[in-house]
Amino acid sequence: MSNKQKSEGSGIGAFFAATVILSSIVVCVLVYMFIMGNPNNFEGGDPVLGHPLPGNTLGIVYKGGFIVPILMSIVVIIIAFSLERFLTISKAKGRGRLNVFVRNLQNMISNNQIEAASKECDKQKGSLANVMKAGLDRFHHLQNDSTMDKEQKIVAMQKELEEATSLELPMLSKNLVIISTCASISTLVGLIGTVLGMIKAFSALAQAGAPDAVALANGISEALINTALGITGSTIAIIMYNYFTTQIDQLTYKIDESGYSLVSTFESQVK
Repeated sequence: MSNKQKSEGSGIGAFFAATVILSSIVVCVLVYMFIMGNPNNFEGGDPVLGHPLPGNTLGIVYKGGFIVPILMSIVVIIIAFSLERFLTISKAKGRGRLNVFVRNLQNMISNNQIEAASKECDKQKGSLANVMKAGLDRFHHLQNDSTMDKEQKIVAMQKELEEATSLELPMLSKNLVIISTCASISTLVGLIGTVLGMIKAFSALAQAGAPDAVALANGISEALINTALGITGSTIAIIMYNYFTTQIDQLTYKIDESGYSLVSTFESQVK
């Protein structure tokens, strides 16, 4: 992969991420304003002063205030990038069961069946297969190279595997930083909404004479709804981040294991 191709891929990835984030924010704001804020969800048709109709979830959530669409956007962003990572990592695993592929590949390499192993990589089409394909091609080339001694050939083989791995790993971990960031800020944004809601609630209690029951209810509602949305977003993000990092670690381990097997076989056969 050339530097130009990597640059183009990075540009496309950044554009995709920006598009998803902006689209999520716009959609959630529109849903908040026109669906949750629909007058039919409130007593007297008043979204500002009216209470939500009994059992009307949309109206209840709307009372969380302007922080709600921000928290909704965070949840949608988490879900969108989780789906994107799931599809990408599933594609990186390639076809069939990865453990079976690794075992078959190691047997072929041990028996010096380089051509068969290379064809198996072409069929599997995963990140591991891409790395091993590069290593196998280099294996075949170095076997017939009479200009290098054994140590130089081993170093060249190791370098080829390292370079091929370095091209695959960024693709696997890409956009995980967005999910981890959402895990952190979701709770904080929810806390901001909670504090604002409690300020409104205590302001209602501090009014001279009888407290404003509507303002008190709205303040408490805003506090609790934002807390719930913030914790929900953070929980989903943490679960998905840990799941994807585990999948990536397992795939990376299999790449290292297969690469070590290839280098060991090459070292025992090269002259």
